[in-house]
Amino acid sequence: MHKAQEIVQRIVALFLTSALGIITGASVIGDIPMWKAAALAGFAAVASVVERLARASLDGELTKEEIDIAFGGSSVQKSRAKKAAKKAAAR
Repeated sequence: MHKAQEIVQRIVALFLTSALGIITGASVIGDIPMWKAAALAGFAAVASVVERLARASLDGELTKEEIDIAFGGSSVQKSRAKKAAKKAAAR
């Protein structure tokens, strides 16, 4: 349940961040209604992540790292940096 809630929250954030960037471009171009451009950008970004999540879950298990990789966020880089710091501290 916790994984599902996290995924939904991150998908909403992804949709919003993708849509906000396009709103600026649509306002400059002028021929495309802003809401249509934002919706298209948001849905395209979400579809891409959902596809990556589906591919990662083909083995029947979806790990936290696979979720982070699917979203391509900085949390993947943070977890790698933490692991590297732990290894360095252990030496």
